[in-house]
Formats: sequence, C-alpha cells, structure tokens
Amino acid sequence: MLATCLAVCMHYIAISDQPLKLVWSDEFNYRGHPDPKKWSYEVGLIRNKEPQYYTSNRLENARVENGNLVIEARKEDFKGSKYTSASLITDGKFQFQYGRLEVRAKLPGGMGSWPAIWMMGVDRSIVGWPRCGEIDVMEHIAYEPQRIYSTVHQIGVDGTGHVSNGKTLDVSDPTEGFHVYALDWTPRSLEFSVDDKKFFTFPYQGPAHWTFDSPMYLLINLAVGGAWAGRNGIDDRSFPQQYLIDYVRVYQRK
Repeated sequence: MLATCLAVCMHYIAISDQPLKLVWSDEFNYRGHPDPKKWSYEVGLIRNKEPQYYTSNRLENARVENGNLVIEARKEDFKGSKYTSASLITDGKFQFQYGRLEVRAKLPGGMGSWPAIWMMGVDRSIVGWPRCGEIDVMEHIAYEPQRIYSTVHQIGVDGTGHVSNGKTLDVSDPTEGFHVYALDWTPRSLEFSVDDKKFFTFPYQGPAHWTFDSPMYLLINLAVGGAWAGRNGIDDRSFPQQYLIDYVRVYQRK
C-alpha cells in the first residue's frame, strides 16, 4: 500500500508543475444541431424512473443558438412519453483521464427539472457500474433552488457494492445567471468548484477502492422528475424548460 501511494504522489508531483493546456472544447459559436463530431445522444427512457424521452438530432430538444447549447425539456406526447428532453454525451468521440473540466451554464428552475454535468468510465460496458466510476460534477433539483450537488460514485472498500460521497454548495442565482461548474481531476484527488470556489475535495482512496484512474466520457443532460427530482412533483406550467450551456472546456497538463 505504501509503495502504491508513493507512486501516485510522485506521479502527481511530476505533472502538477506543468501548465494546463486546452485539449477539447465546444464554444457553441455556430447554429443548428450540436456538433456531431463532438456529441452523440442517449435515446429513450434511460434511468431513475424519469418520464422524459431523450431524443436524438431533434432541434426542439437540443440546438445551438445565440452562442449557447440549448437543452430544452418539453411537455408533449412523444413515443408513449409525456415529456421530451435531450442527453448529450461524448462517448466514442472524446474521452480523457485527468485534467480540468469547465462548463459555464445557466440552469432551468421549473419544478421537476434536473440538469446535470457528469462523467462515466468508458469501460462501463466491460466492468459495470459503479466499478467504472461516476463523477457528478453538477446536479440541481428545482425544489432546492440554490443548492448545487457534486457527488462521486464508486465501489465499496471491499471491492464490491456501491458507495457515494458528495457535498453541496448554495449559489445565489443558478437559474438566473451563468456560473462555471468545474472539476479538477488528478491521480490523488477530485476537486469540485463553482466560479473557482472549491467546496468538495475527494482524496485518493487506495487501489482497491479508487475507480477514477481510467478514461471517462462526458454527459450533459436535462432530466424531468424521476426518483429524486420528482419528489415534489412536476409543474407542467413551467414548460418548456431550457438549460443553457455557454461552453464546455477540458484542460490537461502536457
């Protein structure tokens, strides 16, 4: 164990004094569909008992306009569902291991909305969840209007089961203004911040418990209701709900 920890620390020291360099981004300085070279879509009814149908290549639910990616949840009948929305992912198009992720976004506020910025291990189909690791950089639920959640999901200390750890930060106006939601990911820690205010650091847990040492892909989605965000119901009068993303940037030390 000591040798492993020393190796991780030495690796971190070797890279920590190198400058960050932008390696991938979408500035959304175009119009129309999200760039297909960078993004694909989850499709259908996916998880968490959420009633929205995630659509693909449908401008009503995901489009770029006025310098922003707009993810729009709508109240409409669609393929047996009563709501539609979009979940954009980089799986198969971009993945990274260690670095800094920044997303500048303005969140929707209608009751039942559940916007998120998160990451999943690219080996999920091989090792399963949660062994692949999941990093929830930002989650927001409308019935806690100022609260931002950041959470990590991993296997238990015995190499089995599921353990989650996280913290929250209250932000004055997440649905009225843009904020930068960021993750700094190194071999020794995950650090979460809003507008450069760090509020949650999750340290290296040892090789048997640490599931954040492999490449991950990015997900940005707007869910509706479900097991968590739907606890206080869904306000159908609030639709359409818009989740605006100004940019997504990934930096790494070279």
